[in-house]
Amino acid sequence: MRHPAQERTRTGQSRPEGEALAWLRMAVTIMPPGTGAPSSFTSLDIGSPAVPGSATPVGTGWDVVAGGADIWERSDQFHFVFTDKAGDFDVAVRVESFTPAHLYSKAGVMVRESLDAGSAHLMFVLFADDAARNNNLGAYEMQFRAATGGECQAIYPVVRPPAPPEFPATYPDAWMRVTRRGDRFSALASTDGITWRLYAQHVLPLAGTCKVGLAVTSHEPQAEARAAFRDYTER
Repeated sequence: MRHPAQERTRTGQSRPEGEALAWLRMAVTIMPPGTGAPSSFTSLDIGSPAVPGSATPVGTGWDVVAGGADIWERSDQFHFVFTDKAGDFDVAVRVESFTPAHLYSKAGVMVRESLDAGSAHLMFVLFADDAARNNNLGAYEMQFRAATGGECQAIYPVVRPPAPPEFPATYPDAWMRVTRRGDRFSALASTDGITWRLYAQHVLPLAGTCKVGLAVTSHEPQAEARAAFRDYTER
């Protein structure tokens, strides 16, 4: 359940300037087909969901199946494919398809301090379609938990219903990108993996080394959600 008092919009979020803007605009280099997903990644369930999840490597990505009640409030249940990353980073992925079990099934890129169910984190979320969800009309959303065991908050698009969505679903070319520069995290969306549009930025003092990767939650504890992640890249 969403709690309006905990929600935030992009209004007032800082925008990159100078060097930071140039850094964000760098094109992501796509892995050539057939190189395979990185072998240093781990796949596991977080928060003991009733329906176990899995991740199957497919070329430059994974097919992820997940149960889980949600990634929200004070504790999470989801499936996570991740690696440890220290310092600044720039990761991107194309979501080819997403089959939800619920309106609030989520897939996306996650940055997480630990594997605890209540860990502090930031996630760039992708929903299955552009259906209206609370303060969001569109497929993308940023959420975060500032401290372990704390409540989650969301950063929504500026455009609200009934206007056309500012960040619509564009499967099979729904690209997501998250960058870190110090404590500043940027989330960007694309339809081709080359030209990127800034969704939001947020300053969050997470640990210097975090778990970074792909997360999926069903939001329907007794059912599965499925996401096909492709063309994963990092720098």
